[in-house]
Amino acid sequence: MAAADSAPQRREDLSRRWAAFRDGLHEFYVGPYRNMFLREKRDEDDLFMIVVLGEALGVPDPAAFYSAELMPAVWEDFHAWHRRIGIPDSPLDHIACC
Repeated sequence: MAAADSAPQRREDLSRRWAAFRDGLHEFYVGPYRNMFLREKRDEDDLFMIVVLGEALGVPDPAAFYSAELMPAVWEDFHAWHRRIGIPDSPLDHIACC
């Protein structure tokens, strides 16, 4: 009976050790490049924002009909985006976020 009780406990202990090992490996490989990953994500988000807002910013966009549908998805980050790229006021004439 003692062996049956210890098997789930050993399984749980092994699972906990495996999770700690996996977290350690993740930190070992990702940790030094964390800033690079964050910068790449920010660059991708900026590019996505420009693609979605291209027509509104004056860039001819043949897919403007489809990208206009994505404007609600980027609306929350719009103010932080135009402040981060150095535009103090909203670059869109018809949308005043600040």
